Amino acid sequence: MVLNNKTFLITGIADEHSLAMYVAKAVIKQGGNVICTGLGVSPFHGDLSDRAKDYLNNTFNDFKESIKTHLGSNASAEILDVTLDDNIEFFAKNLFKNDIKIDGILHAVAMDKTIRNKKVKPLLDVTFDEFCGTMDVSAFSLIRLTNSLFKSQVLNPGASICALSYIAAEKVTFHPYRNMSVAKAALERIVIELADEMGRSNGTRVNAIRFSTYLGSKAGAATLTEDDVAKSNRISPLGNASPRDLANEVVHLFRPESRITGEIRHVDGGYHIMG
Repeated sequence: MVLNNKTFLITGIADEHSLAMYVAKAVIKQGGNVICTGLGVSPFHGDLSDRAKDYLNNTFNDFKESIKTHLGSNASAEILDVTLDDNIEFFAKNLFKNDIKIDGILHAVAMDKTIRNKKVKPLLDVTFDEFCGTMDVSAFSLIRLTNSLFKSQVLNPGASICALSYIAAEKVTFHPYRNMSVAKAALERIVIELADEMGRSNGTRVNAIRFSTYLGSKAGAATLTEDDVAKSNRISPLGNASPRDLANEVVHLFRPESRITGEIRHVDGGYHIMG
């Protein structure tokens, strides 16, 4: 029970197959508490069409049901749009008001509108808005969220932040991964800079994990095919890592009093060492 009585913020759960769901389960198994966040209609979304409201309401209802079914009634499900400063500030202040302190964050949110039906738009064709939108959700949100929790005095000293990344942040992969790869590279650089700043500010550790190709999540299904996953499995010396392997590594990085920070770690069966 290495995380006993600790509380962790888990972003990026869409359903039971999300990598973040595996992490949340592992945290609970080690005695930790989880606050899970997902998209929904908040007071800060402004004018939304009925179609947009229906989509967000359905998304959040599915999210809540998944949390209740797979994590139990003690797991909290909250609305959080990481692109809205007001929503994040409200969320952080609500934690403070309820005397809830955070011992760790899993950053597992990403978005890329240049990917449709497993087809990835060439980088030369990506628009400025598409580029900035992906960067906002997939990278800058780590700064925005960390800043708000820290300044609201709900991020405990010695906390641990883990961000999910991918080998495409460094290398061109055998399957297309263009606009998102740039955002993941930015995310990893943000991790390193925040490791320095937050380590000196309150001893918070910040790391990123590059995981294997994974088809099970909605994000993976949007970009990968079964052939992609099979090829990665063949290339990797140990074969592809499983979601549980990832969850175990996050728990390892979440454990208190560690001195691991500023690292880009690989949980990919050794795929990253291959040419």
